[in-house]
Amino acid sequence: MEDLTLLDGLRRQLAERPDAIAYRQGERRLSYRDVDASTNRIAHALVAGGMGRGTRVAVLTKQHLDCMLVTLAACKVGAVCMPVNWRLAAKEVEYIVNHGKAPFLMVDAEFLPVVEKAELPGVRVLVGTAGDSALPSLAQWCSGQPDTFVAVAADTHDAALQLYSSGTTGLPKGIVLTHAGLLSTSRTVSHDWKFDHRHVMGNPLPVFHVAGMTMLLLTLYTGGQTSSYPDFDPRSYLAAFAQHGITHTFVVPAMMLFMLQVPEAKSFDFSGLQLMAYGGSPVSESVLQRAFEVFGCDFLQVYGLTEVSGPATFLFPDDHRAGNAELLRSAGRPIGGGRIRIVDPIDFKDLPDGEVGEVWIESDRNLKEYWRNPEATAAAYPEGRNANGGWFRSGDAGYVKDGYLYINDRIKDMIVSGGENIYPAEVENVLMRHPAVADGAVIGVPDATWGESVKACVVLRPGTAADARAIIDFMREHLAHYKCPKTIDIVETLPRNPSGKVLKRVLREPYWKGQSRAVG
Repeated sequence: MEDLTLLDGLRRQLAERPDAIAYRQGERRLSYRDVDASTNRIAHALVAGGMGRGTRVAVLTKQHLDCMLVTLAACKVGAVCMPVNWRLAAKEVEYIVNHGKAPFLMVDAEFLPVVEKAELPGVRVLVGTAGDSALPSLAQWCSGQPDTFVAVAADTHDAALQLYSSGTTGLPKGIVLTHAGLLSTSRTVSHDWKFDHRHVMGNPLPVFHVAGMTMLLLTLYTGGQTSSYPDFDPRSYLAAFAQHGITHTFVVPAMMLFMLQVPEAKSFDFSGLQLMAYGGSPVSESVLQRAFEVFGCDFLQVYGLTEVSGPATFLFPDDHRAGNAELLRSAGRPIGGGRIRIVDPIDFKDLPDGEVGEVWIESDRNLKEYWRNPEATAAAYPEGRNANGGWFRSGDAGYVKDGYLYINDRIKDMIVSGGENIYPAEVENVLMRHPAVADGAVIGVPDATWGESVKACVVLRPGTAADARAIIDFMREHLAHYKCPKTIDIVETLPRNPSGKVLKRVLREPYWKGQSRAVG
């Protein structure tokens, strides 16, 4: 019988391999039996704390295992886990937790100072992830609770996970993903990556990223194992492939680059590694070719979005082996029963092959809704929903050639730096608060390490003086550091069209001459 909820996978593994290791992180290991017992105790504690169907429970953590336990416990009581980006500033964390109306927050000790600066009037339960802080740990909080629990009835289209992604308005949006969509990702990845109960997934990605979570969920579906590395260190991860029997991994290109920069990278043992998937930002042809030589495994590129529960297209290993340079610049073909259209973003008419337009995606993995934002949900589905999930507007511009999708720009001006999505409007809102800034615009410029980095072009107020360092320092007080500009150009004016809109393409042109701007 096909799984209908994430818990069905856990039930199958309990019946078939209860004592097999499901998750490992450092010295910690959890069998499927351990996962079930721990999540049952947490579920009881959640209910005792007044949490149930529809409640959002927030986690601000690097700890994959604790996040996964909260996710499954939330499913058992009908609640929804809400991972928060631990790189955010206090005000950003405050907005997300309050927007989700979360009465529960689990936080790592290192992020407790951020939480203490945030105003979180709705949080009634605050727990830690280890015993090294003033807070009770998750295990301490639920200790004494029964290790059996009868999960509430759930529909396959119920919410199972809520991740946040900044919107073009600068305010984060809560992306609600369903059991059905996340299970579709697991089915598709398991089949196309040839991953089953015999394999080990190396997961160095954070849990606030959809890929970090879907790799953890894959374990439940397949009966395989996830080996987690939340504090990515290139040399340690190179050693982990052999030490921990990693057969598959998913990395962002910056991680690939950092591993290749380790002088003795080629001397590590990769004989057990079968597949390296990559995505989240552009990758250069030279880095990819070097990776082919060093790792000697199959490669698969992923293009997707949080809103489609992760993957929309794959560029398969056969495509990588073909030796076609143009093909390696594509994002691959639709997967898992999904479909792609290229649509004129103005009149919504379909465009023929080869013409650039907005990428629309139809998939059973598409988001259920933007939490508490019906206007944004409706705008994402101009034609409404259908039995296959509806056509979702990706905001990316691209074209199709010979069945392959090529992404060549961002309609929404989003910047992708090291796998992080950065929206200029959000950064510009902070930039314009600086007392010396009269006008400003934020763009992405080429970066050999991160794919793109953030640059601000600034017009100063008459009679004021401020250097780039002072403006960057000001912004870092109010915004996550990775979103802040690395460089600032002081300019006389910004190019605008007759209606006053900043012409960001004109601003970008000098920096992208001779380079292909792409989306990973």
